Amino acid sequence: MASQPSPPTKQGIAVRLAKFRETGIIMFIILLVIAVSLRSPYFLTLENFRDILMNISILAIVALAQTMVIITRGIDLSVGSMIGLVAMMVAFVIKAHPGTSPIIAVLLGMALGSVLGSFNGVIITAGRVPPIIATLGTLSVYRGMVFLYSEGTWINAFEMSPSFKSLAKGTPLGLPNLVIFALVVGVIVYYFLNYTRPGRDIYAVGSNPEAAQVAGIRVQRIIFMVYVISGLLCGLAGVLWASRFEAAQTNTALGFELQTVAASVVGGVNIFGGSGTVTGVLLGAFLLGIINNALTLIRISPFWQLAAQGALILLAVIVDSAILRRLQKSIAVARRAS
Repeated sequence: MASQPSPPTKQGIAVRLAKFRETGIIMFIILLVIAVSLRSPYFLTLENFRDILMNISILAIVALAQTMVIITRGIDLSVGSMIGLVAMMVAFVIKAHPGTSPIIAVLLGMALGSVLGSFNGVIITAGRVPPIIATLGTLSVYRGMVFLYSEGTWINAFEMSPSFKSLAKGTPLGLPNLVIFALVVGVIVYYFLNYTRPGRDIYAVGSNPEAAQVAGIRVQRIIFMVYVISGLLCGLAGVLWASRFEAAQTNTALGFELQTVAASVVGGVNIFGGSGTVTGVLLGAFLLGIINNALTLIRISPFWQLAAQGALILLAVIVDSAILRRLQKSIAVARRAS
């Protein structure tokens, strides 16, 4: 008797849908590049694409942090404020101690970010406060701390050491260090999510927290962990931001959280949790970078950049909902067939 083909699993369907989503982003990027190139010959140049990569590198790093949070059905609205606070605090250290090694600055920034992320995690896990409420509160608290710590002053380029300013823009390997940082973080996060137990637990918690708990996964510990990681990567981003723009201002990264959410959900991260890929997020960040760059080159108001980001978020959420319904329908059909 011939064996019946096994019904498609939920994971298998999800993987195929994710690949389809990423292919769609790639096709859209290609069409967009062609369209903009016809309007502006400067767009399709190595120098311009280098600028795009520089502009999206910090976004990619923080979007990957936001991705892990969203996969667990959470959200971190405080990422912009954490970047601003860490950038200001590290810049003050560089001003007071010009001989500070850039490596020490990076480690200090990551440590400070981890502390801020831990505070978010404690509020959400121990305090049982919904993530959107907890991080909305710390968004304001951390931004207020920027003003409190700096007393309203800024740190400018002439107050920073040359070694610190070259941290992001140096090109010892032919690529700007900022791009290399983003690539390294992408590789590490990819390995972490796909080849380590805590990474797989993140997906399990986002897919079904109750089932994950029954399976022995410590759900609250995983949720706390992703907010610590979010803070750590925001700390790294804060140091790179200060180095990239050679300044630490009270409005550093103001509103940046919208861009990180946009890059994540446009890149295929399910806003309802449980799925998302590093490749998709990097493509989402690249798409946003191309849109912002293109709007500037063809001299369209920067306010349209916000409109474009909002439209992409809405479109991505609609697509996620359609994919989720299709996935649930496929699973129901497979179960009836078995």
